[in-house]
Amino acid sequence: MGETAKAHHAARIYSTLSDGASAARSAVAASWSRSVTQYGLDPDQHRPPHRLDSAAFNQAFARTERLVRLAQPTLDRLFEAVGDAGCCVLLTDRDGVPLDRRGAAGDDADFLDLGLWTGMVWSEASEGTNGVGTCLAEGRALTIHRDQHFLTRNIGLSCTVSPIWDAEGRLVATLDVSTCRADLTPTMLRLIATAANEAAHGIEARHFRETFSHARVMLGPDLGKGAAGLIAVDREDLVIGANRAARLAYGLTDARLGSPFPAADLFEGPDGPGEDLITAERGAVQRALSRAKGNVSAAARLLGVSRATMHRKIARFGLGRSH
Repeated sequence: MGETAKAHHAARIYSTLSDGASAARSAVAASWSRSVTQYGLDPDQHRPPHRLDSAAFNQAFARTERLVRLAQPTLDRLFEAVGDAGCCVLLTDRDGVPLDRRGAAGDDADFLDLGLWTGMVWSEASEGTNGVGTCLAEGRALTIHRDQHFLTRNIGLSCTVSPIWDAEGRLVATLDVSTCRADLTPTMLRLIATAANEAAHGIEARHFRETFSHARVMLGPDLGKGAAGLIAVDREDLVIGANRAARLAYGLTDARLGSPFPAADLFEGPDGPGEDLITAERGAVQRALSRAKGNVSAAARLLGVSRATMHRKIARFGLGRSH
């Protein structure tokens, strides 16, 4: 970014914000407005990015350590995909602090000077409009490209960021792909955004499945809005958890999920045909026979009934000839 562009960056921001309606028309202008009015930042401030001390960083890492651990394979694959394009990959916490990163040795000196390193603080309150901070402020995937940044010293960066939601639907982290290359085309930026989004969704799914490792995880309908809806169901077919996508799709809240309810209610509604005792018993017999590979004696033992009782139930439910 040339010196002339840097010299005019602050003037452009203030000129844009002088139009009172600009924040309503542009998400970037809305973030610039927050940077000035809420955080009291100056686009030409020259202080370096704030960096946590060792104790504060260790505390931040401990809060998100499980997610960082689960994300390791995904971070490796994402960096393999974008590293040759001069990008680094950052996994941040909910406060915009990078906890883990991937970068090429030849680029790391530049990234460190720019603050793209673990322990730095990339919240909007600290850095103004930027990929990580604005993603956290707005709860959505986005790219902040070069002079869309608020601080003049950041306008050489392009940052593509996706939010990461935990198993309870809370925004807990971001996945950032950043570069200081000036020659990235819009097509390349879209490809990077797709890769970052898919990686973030993969981390979310892995976190959800580990959180509900004791349960059966059902896949909700594809609504074409990004991450797939995941629903955790216990042994009694009661819903005990849902990720953010499923919560949005079915209108699920913490209060609703606090009391497990039949999974069928999600698909048929509470006024649907439901499942009576006979249907439930028939299903239990079918599952026992399946697990016992059709052996009636073994299935009876699984259900804790006699072989004769098992034969009667098989005949009653019309489940075919017994072995």
